[in-house]
Amino acid sequence: MEIQNWPHPAEGGTIHKVEGNEETSIQVYTDGSKQEQGVGSRAVIFEGSEMIDKLQFKLDNRCSNNQAEQLAILKALEKLEVLSRQSINPNSATIFTDSRITLDSLQNYKNHGFLVEEITKKNCWSGGKRMANKVLVGEGPHRSARQ
Repeated sequence: MEIQNWPHPAEGGTIHKVEGNEETSIQVYTDGSKQEQGVGSRAVIFEGSEMIDKLQFKLDNRCSNNQAEQLAILKALEKLEVLSRQSINPNSATIFTDSRITLDSLQNYKNHGFLVEEITKKNCWSGGKRMANKVLVGEGPHRSARQ
């Protein structure tokens, strides 16, 4: 991405480590993994206690665990964009990940890796308007592993 197209940090959506139990209308649990069997990403989306969607992707074996973790978040944001155009219109969402590297990358405005930039763009704007009042990304329990 050209430097003039980088989003200004002030225009970014709220991305920070969740401390405690912050109430949001949507909760997303993401995970990515790389094992001998392959590389994959998964996201499970809840509105309250109701699971409203489950996303699962098999990736090329050359992908890293970090790429799988970041892709899970990106795909979850894309799905939230679709949901916001349908009947569910979340005004806030929390995306949980167990990847500290991804959290640190998202908070580092100097990191311009492709997936990090795509997550930042999706978190900021969707179709010319802000997608949600806030999208929080933080470490949390892994409901996705149990679903």
